[in-house]
Parts: sequence; C-alpha cells; structure tokens
Amino acid sequence: MPYETTLHHTFDNGLVLLGEKMPWLRSAAFAFMLPAGCRFESPDRLGLAGFVNEMIQRGAGNYSSRDLVAVQDNLGLDRSSSISTAHGSFGGSMPAESLLPALSLYADIVLRPHLPGDQIDDARQMCLQELAAAEDDLPQTLMNRLKQMHFGEVLGRNSLGDEAGLMAIDADDLRGFYQQHYQPRGAMLSVAGNFEWDEVRAHVESLFGNWKPTDPMPELAIDGRSGYEPIEHPSQQTHLGIAFPAVSYGDPDYYPMRASVGVLSDGMSSRLFTRVREERGLCYTISAGCHSTREGGGVFCYAGTTAERAQETLDVTLQELQAIADGVEEGELERLKVRIQSSLIMEQESSASRASAIVSDWYLLGRVQSRDELQQKIDALTTADLVDYWKRNPPRDLRIVTVGPEPLQVP
Repeated sequence: MPYETTLHHTFDNGLVLLGEKMPWLRSAAFAFMLPAGCRFESPDRLGLAGFVNEMIQRGAGNYSSRDLVAVQDNLGLDRSSSISTAHGSFGGSMPAESLLPALSLYADIVLRPHLPGDQIDDARQMCLQELAAAEDDLPQTLMNRLKQMHFGEVLGRNSLGDEAGLMAIDADDLRGFYQQHYQPRGAMLSVAGNFEWDEVRAHVESLFGNWKPTDPMPELAIDGRSGYEPIEHPSQQTHLGIAFPAVSYGDPDYYPMRASVGVLSDGMSSRLFTRVREERGLCYTISAGCHSTREGGGVFCYAGTTAERAQETLDVTLQELQAIADGVEEGELERLKVRIQSSLIMEQESSASRASAIVSDWYLLGRVQSRDELQQKIDALTTADLVDYWKRNPPRDLRIVTVGPEPLQVP
C-alpha cells in the first residue's frame, strides 16, 4: 500500500494536522476533534457540551444559520457532529475539490460562532427532545447506566446530559464553555482521500495559525465500581447488560482481548449468537463489544429477552463469557480474521472511515497504526494467545444492569 504513510504536522499553538492520501478516490474527508467533551461539564450543567456544539452551528463568520446549511449543501458535504466524553467532534466527506472550502467553513464555525441569544431556547428544546427520545430507548438507557457504573460518574457521563442541567444553562454558560474548551491545545484535524498535503497544510495554517491556546484540563482516572443495579420497568421484556474491565487500545494484550470478544460476538456464527440465541432460543438479540478510552477499557454485553427467560439468558451468557478460557477452535479464529480483512479492504474505499480512524489512533496511541501493521498483528494471533489472555484476565468485577419487571439473581 504505497500511499499508506500518514502525514503529520503540529502547529505552534498545539493543533495537530494529520493526513493520509488515497489518490484512487474522487472524494476527501475530514475529522476534527476538539477537547470539549462532556467530562468538562460542571455537575449542575450536564448537557452543556452538546448544547454548545449545537449553538456554534447556528451562524458563524459571515454566515447566518440558514446560510451555513446552504453552503454546506452546495459543497456536497455529508456532515456530522457529536459529543463524546473527551471531545466535541465535527466531520464531513465531500467531492475532493470541496475540501479546502469546507475547512474554511469549519474554521468560521469553530473560531467565529455567533452563539445567537435569540436561538438559545430553540436549541434547548432540541437538546431536551434528544434526551427524551434517548430515555424512551430502553437498551440505550441500560447501556448509558452500565457505562457510568464502569467508567465512573464523570468519565461515564451521558453526553446528552439531564433535564435539570439543560434547563439551567444560560448564555454565559455557553460562552464560558466555548472560550475555555474550543482551543488548539489537544485539538486534532485529520484529512483523508484525494488531496495535496502541502496545499492542505498551508491552508490550515492560514485558517488556524493565530488560534490562541488555553491551559489544558487535568487528566482523570476511571472510578467505576462492580455491582448489580436493577431498573424496574413494567414490561414483558427484560434488557440486561454486563460489563467488566479489559485492557485498552495500545496495550500489548489488546488484540488477543479484542479477538476473544470477536469469537464471542463478531458475526452470526459467533458464540453468543449461536449458543444463546439460536441453539437455546433464549433471547431475540445479543451482542458484545469492547470500548477503549485513554484511561482504560472494558467489555460490554447486551441481551434483549422476555421476562420469563431473562434469568436463564443471564446465567448462560455468563457461562459463555467464562468459557473462552476453556479453549478456542481454529475455525473460530480464522473466521474472525477473514472478517477483519474484509473490513480493512472496505476501509480503503472510504475516506471518511480513514479520516476517523487516524485521528482516533493519534488520540489513543500518540501515533497512527498502519493497516499493514494491524494486519500483521491479526495474522500473528493464535488460539493459544486468546486462551492465555482470558485465563490471566477472566471476566470479574462484573457490572450488571437490568431493565425489566423483576430483579434477577446475580453471582
């Protein structure tokens, strides 16, 4: 892969620019992560990070809110924005010739937002509606609570906030959060696709070179706890979630751990799907995945079932989680390797996927892992590696949450 080398430049103010050329494409994409996530909210203003993210897109530079949308559409921009624990993020994919104008537009959004006072109530109502919709989604409610038990009250926060916090936010809160956290130190901008590196770097310097940094915020540690929390809900269904600590991305043991979770849940031939859903008919959906932050990682499982079968679903799922230590078949690992190879091939055809991947690597690892390096690590995995990891790191310190009519018996 001759074009896989990642380009990198750090500006004097701390802004990191990353690039990966994919000249076989006609598109380009960017991912822009700013140190403005929900972990920086005060406890009485939960939801502030998302509120600011919404407000800064309501007019910026010489553009009104309506003008911004029109310009984005004229550029053919498929755009996104989001809030995570650590970051406020923007992203977009577009025809390659629209990349530089799109970066100019997002410089206005990030550096010169209007934060219009007459639109605060409209934005608040939108945030409240998103929160209400999420609270009606029982699997999401369960996973939000499970994440908070695992990572702690701050690092496990729901990025949507709560009603009290959203109602309390005023114009001073919005401007104060924006001024403190929309800054270049800790910000990362990646581009991928068909572009010229020197041209992009010069353009980004002209846009963001005078951006002044502020002091960085202190790091926090994970302070989650094990335990069981039943959430009573009158229903014929029960949703159950299980989480436990795991190594994070960048740890030498990450890929044996990730592959073990893949044996459990990657695809319809995985263990949880076949043994819990298909062979026993205990649930209508079941999955497991791993999640990494810079502070640590975890494995998260979810199952949806009827109230009558909830206890057996929990018991069998816990048995399957432990059973990785008893052995992994060669066929299970080979199927997983094929799936990863497939995903790597598809990533080569998506500038948006690659822009997102390289900025995430930079945040978590401090460097970008090439697809060749990743492929070599996957190819080198053996079933013994998976079993060895699971024996040294069995599922323990369990966090369990259920949403349903009755509590379950947990170990």
